[in-house]
Amino acid sequence: MTAKPTVLQELPADLNQERLPRHVAVIMDGNGRWAKRQGLPRIMGHRRGVDVLKDLLRCCRDWGIKALTAYAFSTENWGRPLEEVNFLMTLFERVLRQELREMMQEDVQIHFVGNLSALPRTLHAEIERSVDETRHNQGIQFTVATNYGGRQEILQACRAIAVQVQQGLIQPEQIDEALFERHLYTAGICDPDLLIRTSGEMRLSNFLLWQVAYSELYITETLWPDFDRAEFHRALSAYQQRDRRFGKV
Repeated sequence: MTAKPTVLQELPADLNQERLPRHVAVIMDGNGRWAKRQGLPRIMGHRRGVDVLKDLLRCCRDWGIKALTAYAFSTENWGRPLEEVNFLMTLFERVLRQELREMMQEDVQIHFVGNLSALPRTLHAEIERSVDETRHNQGIQFTVATNYGGRQEILQACRAIAVQVQQGLIQPEQIDEALFERHLYTAGICDPDLLIRTSGEMRLSNFLLWQVAYSELYITETLWPDFDRAEFHRALSAYQQRDRRFGKV
């Protein structure tokens, strides 16, 4: 994690430590548009986006937020130009290889969710290594959604449960939310309290469709490469002004 330190190292005084979200999820949108505005190739936006994500992870740890999930690559992203897809796969692999030592030092426990079997073999190997080596870390839980699709996740859970019913291992009436959640990619990870989407787009884009049922949504016009700690502070301030009733009065 080599991004330069930014301002707001400590939790801002106007935020209530006890009312921080336990888990923040982010849809990191706007890398390509940011690069275009700078007169740069799209890949430069992705490089800048990685630095922003690294600092946000460190910020969550500094401020006492226990979990961060990032939407890194969706099942639909395979439809992007081949050059860009290949660059992203190489970037993911390089970042994992270069940053593992610092993730260990900073006590980051990393998870990956999605259909990982479809990823390049060398990237898959780096994912397995980083997950294995950080599994006992306790500082912050960092989940990376890679080749992830919410609908696909729900379908694969349904299929797995259907097989168990067919084999007589469970009865249909035993299927409840807790059982269903154990068959999701995110099994064992608490649902996000806050979902942030950058670049002003007003949609979920097939991200955590089950898990964000009661998450607070925060949409900002800021493009992801410009999403710094001050922007995160604004998102958390908005979150703390919400009245989370979970369907109750």
